[in-house]
Amino acid sequence: MKKLFKIIGIVLLLCVVLAVAAGFYVKMALPNVGDAPKLTVERTPARIERGRYLANHVNVCMDCHSTRDWSLFAGPVVAGDMGSGGEIFNQEMGFPGKFISRNITPYGIGSWSDGELFRAITTGVKKNGNAIFPVMPYHAYGKMDQEDIYSIIAYVRTLKPVKKDVPASEADFPVSILLNTMPSKATLGKRPSEDDVVATGKYLVNAAGCVECHSKREKGDMVPGSEFGGGQEFKLPSGTITSKNISPDIQTGIGSWREEAFVKRFKIYRDSNYIAHKVGPKDMNTVMPWSMYSGMRENDLKAIYAYLRTLEPKSNVVPKFIPN
Repeated sequence: MKKLFKIIGIVLLLCVVLAVAAGFYVKMALPNVGDAPKLTVERTPARIERGRYLANHVNVCMDCHSTRDWSLFAGPVVAGDMGSGGEIFNQEMGFPGKFISRNITPYGIGSWSDGELFRAITTGVKKNGNAIFPVMPYHAYGKMDQEDIYSIIAYVRTLKPVKKDVPASEADFPVSILLNTMPSKATLGKRPSEDDVVATGKYLVNAAGCVECHSKREKGDMVPGSEFGGGQEFKLPSGTITSKNISPDIQTGIGSWREEAFVKRFKIYRDSNYIAHKVGPKDMNTVMPWSMYSGMRENDLKAIYAYLRTLEPKSNVVPKFIPN
């Protein structure tokens, strides 16, 4: 019996040693995506304008890295606050911690090199080597064309400095340990020819991170097979909204939508007569940044529509809004 207890004790000790070693490795040796590249992005007018378009209307970097006015429908960005960060994604919203978007104006990242910005955007690793929680879809950005990432960097460098100090993000245990396993090396792609409409749509859908919201999630992870079928819940002060099924299912998705209706759904927020209405404490609101996506070019919206039509239809009825 003593021999058995001794063997059990040794096994338990080995398990503890292995667990400590694994934790030490994850905490100290990861993330391992390589050093930030040494590069200087030339700020040409063409790059800045392409970056402005991507950051404001496709990747919508400015959506998270600015303050949104949630007293208005769809939370438009507060004027004069572009890039200052401070948006909170916390446990009340279903996140495993409190994650706060960084100030990406020159006040916040003026000491970062272009290579450090490139690494952060495409792999999820900060200037100091720490991991970024993937509320920012850097795995998707790491598949974009290198030139488009350069354009975003060129544009961000032109932002007006906003003096705003943002607290550090804090992940809950065990995500605080596992966080270092999340970044990965970029697998950059090529921006398709605009003549290839479906391929262009696929590229834009990845850049816009559509699948990140329009899928089911459990404990922060995307449920395999739910992609584009909607179902992710967002808890707001007034109630819970659920992301729409944007698969081509006729009954529960957008399979019955015509191209014109799809484009119009975005463009109504770009109409000169549109003014975001006030939202009361019990009214439905949405996290969808309509005012930003509405600035997407019509041809790009048509390309996204064309690509979404090629996806597998997902039969999934989702409630639009459940009040508290």
